[in-house]
Amino acid sequence: MQLPTTPSFNLTGKRALVTGASSGIGLGCAVALAEAGADVTLAARSSDKLQAVVTLMADKGLKSNALKLDVTDVASVRHLFENLSNTEAFDIVVNSAGMAKHTPALETEPNDFDDVTDINLRASYFLMQAAAKKLIHANKVGSLINVSSQMGHVGGPDRAVYCATKHAVEGYTKAMAIEWGKHGIRINTICPTFVRTALSAATFADADKSQWIMNKIHLGRVAEVEDIMGATVFLASDAAAMITGTSLLIDGGWTAG
Repeated sequence: MQLPTTPSFNLTGKRALVTGASSGIGLGCAVALAEAGADVTLAARSSDKLQAVVTLMADKGLKSNALKLDVTDVASVRHLFENLSNTEAFDIVVNSAGMAKHTPALETEPNDFDDVTDINLRASYFLMQAAAKKLIHANKVGSLINVSSQMGHVGGPDRAVYCATKHAVEGYTKAMAIEWGKHGIRINTICPTFVRTALSAATFADADKSQWIMNKIHLGRVAEVEDIMGATVFLASDAAAMITGTSLLIDGGWTAG
């Protein structure tokens, strides 16, 4: 009898792109991939913040570079991927760019609806399309990861638009997985609960909202960026070679209830 061998989590030799990488969850994903051996390109709209992160990562011996990119500019995203050589094609793409404008559904304004759907849905869709096209052209397999949300599986007060975009991301991820599986391209989502970041500080500062969150998270604490990092490496690696078209919920039991 021969014992099975655990697939590797090592990403040495892989090239990764992380959008929304200048802070929060995106930054955590970028660091995690680099620690696992990947050469990571950090993309965001703020080049100053990105360069500061690249410098900090270099101090820790992690390979990374900065790329100023507005993911809502589909033409620029397509230009980026189309001008990569086949050897430069990203093996891993993590889309962590996103936004929220929370209001009661009766008070949603069209411009707020458009802003949220533009980045959470339209931009993420065409980023994944461009990444997959490049992989197919280069005859390479790859792992594409959308940072979605537990709100892609449930509803929440004041979050009708945000929930709509995240449910849509879950839907198109499944459809793309079906189409691209024959090319060896895997696409999945990571669905965090509320994560303690600068962007969520205002929510946690509201006593009522904070209590609502704590009542829903059965592990009794909010998530930290570090809680997302291991899942990112897992889905990017050979350890998840048979996983596509699904979501990894990191929600402390929120959706179980």
